[in-house]
Amino acid sequence: MFAKAFRVKSNTAIKGSDRRKLRADVTAAFPTLGTDRVSELIPGKEELNVLKLYAHKGDAVTVYTIGGNPILFELEKNLYPTVYTLWSYPDLLPAFTTWPLVLEKLVGGADLMLPGVVVPPTGLPQVQQGDLCAITLVGNRAPVAIGVAAMSTTQMLASGLKGKGFSVLHTYQDHLWKSGDKSSPPAIAPLAVNPTDSNEEKVDLGLRGHLSSLTLEGEEDRKVHHPEASEDTSSGALSQDSQDGKPLQEQMDELLHQCFLHALKSRVKKADLPLLASTLLGSHMFSCCPEGQQLDIKKSSYKKLSKFLQHMQQEQIVQVKELSKGVESIVAVDWRHPRKGSTLEGSEVRRIVIDYAKRNSLVDADNRNLVKLDPILCDCILEKNEQHSVMRLPWDCLLTRCLQNMQPAYQVTFPGQEPILKKGKLSPIDITLAQKAYNKKVTVVRNLEVYGLDPCSVATTLQQRCQASTIVSPAPGAKDSVQVQIQGNQIHHLGQLLLEEYRLPGKYIQGLEKAPKPGKK
Repeated sequence: MFAKAFRVKSNTAIKGSDRRKLRADVTAAFPTLGTDRVSELIPGKEELNVLKLYAHKGDAVTVYTIGGNPILFELEKNLYPTVYTLWSYPDLLPAFTTWPLVLEKLVGGADLMLPGVVVPPTGLPQVQQGDLCAITLVGNRAPVAIGVAAMSTTQMLASGLKGKGFSVLHTYQDHLWKSGDKSSPPAIAPLAVNPTDSNEEKVDLGLRGHLSSLTLEGEEDRKVHHPEASEDTSSGALSQDSQDGKPLQEQMDELLHQCFLHALKSRVKKADLPLLASTLLGSHMFSCCPEGQQLDIKKSSYKKLSKFLQHMQQEQIVQVKELSKGVESIVAVDWRHPRKGSTLEGSEVRRIVIDYAKRNSLVDADNRNLVKLDPILCDCILEKNEQHSVMRLPWDCLLTRCLQNMQPAYQVTFPGQEPILKKGKLSPIDITLAQKAYNKKVTVVRNLEVYGLDPCSVATTLQQRCQASTIVSPAPGAKDSVQVQIQGNQIHHLGQLLLEEYRLPGKYIQGLEKAPKPGKK
């Protein structure tokens, strides 16, 4: 809002009655401040001025100043603190953290996008869409901007931290800040985290890793077993200890969503609508349940089908109408609704394909190692030039092709929040050596932030440990990503830090083999 110069219409001293009204408005807008701190912010005797101005886009803004420094501004009857005020009261607003390089874009008038938000060890603050929030930089709690949340924390996590996170209203170094004494943000140390929790969670990251089963890149995933020989291990009812130790209720919620979406996609047609809810469950959802699992709505968090359908209606996937008490009908389905979050691991894909082949009698009667391809499987896995020539495929070839045609993704879990799902392959921490002038070498490390590591903190640690200069700069060719550069070949020290202190698995780090050999200068 203040990225460009504004025009001042008037500048007058505030009256006593208006000063009291302003205190009341501040107390109502920021109840956590308390009466004493409101009196500190708006003292009774210091000169308090009110400016009427027009921002460069024409917005009429009221600004309150003390001693020449803007402390508050009002837009459309809403009060907002300036960075000068937030430096005195850094915990006034929920704060989200970004990288120093992003601040330049915010000062230029850009909004804060979610890929630029740093997830702290304690997780993101819980906010709702429209809440006023502060924006800080890594390593310092002093806010450098304020903005309005474009979505709730839950929606941010559900989006995989993509899209616009905050509409930025005011920043350090913008023209509103320049109208004051132009002081810099104070250094306010980050809040301490429980050392035990920090070490455990920063090391492990709750990293479920690659979901590499979607791309057959893990060693275990390369072993595609014959389904007939491994049925006992791939089936079985949901239990408390299955599926990575998830609670039974969470497992049943996932199964319920899976069966519901599968039924809508593959079984329910437009001609079937309106469709009784009981018919949807009995004739379609139960039959979409993976082999060896049993759908039991009473064991889910919804308890009743009607409650689950109401939730799906809120998600705008279906429209539900109550025909009579206790009798509901699906009257409309949004067939184009994006089914986000419905990811599948390799074992689930394998189970679905095997179940489909058996239900449709596609297993070759003469050779049970082969699967006959029906039109659906042909469309899914065959090239155009194979449509009329390939009639059967071995099980391992069929399953491999299915997985290869799926979009790869990976999931990272940070402490205190829902897992973050991102498309593409998980990039390892990349360590390289670069040659500089006068035959000097530097060590460059990228992708630290993907694993929840703060590049600035890593650079500081390495600087002290190696007694060498470090630089944090934008990573070439990578949007919203930074790299750490350390003078000399410091791969040995970097490897010790990542493997021994942060305890990252070696398979997520590439370039460690370039460390100097023992005894070599």
